[in-house]
Amino acid sequence: MANVRRLARHLLMTHWRVRQTFPRETLVAIEQAIATSESTHIGQLRFAVEGALSFAALIKGLMARERAVEVFSQLRVWDTEHNNGVLIYLLLADRSVEIVADRGIYAKVEPGEWDAVCREMEDAFRRNEYSLGVLRGIGAIGNFLATHFPAGVGGTDELLNTPVIL
Repeated sequence: MANVRRLARHLLMTHWRVRQTFPRETLVAIEQAIATSESTHIGQLRFAVEGALSFAALIKGLMARERAVEVFSQLRVWDTEHNNGVLIYLLLADRSVEIVADRGIYAKVEPGEWDAVCREMEDAFRRNEYSLGVLRGIGAIGNFLATHFPAGVGGTDELLNTPVIL
């Protein structure tokens, strides 16, 4: 039964609903939050939202985590000088957040800390506070990056700050 519900949620998630949830002003706020965060560290942060998975992906049983790893690779978040790229991936139909961190930062932050950020964001999403949830997530991850990769020599903005709608 759960698989049927998940399938229905994904099939009913339209591009229009994604744009309604993340209007232009929210995307601009997210981009600005990433830029502000990156002024405090040399880490690289990306945000991607995907409305729903394809029918074929759903039939194969693809989960948000697996898709997030694919997106991490597609957006080349792993391709940073200090191996400190972080992707926040939101699968909107599931209201599921996944954080994929490159090995340089992943090794310095406890798995439970990443999970806590995801759960806090998902809590905000359940209250339909998508902008607030994403901005708080960016802030929390920015704090991790500032602690372990503070701003200084050698820091350049290697990845776009623009949110990605898949």
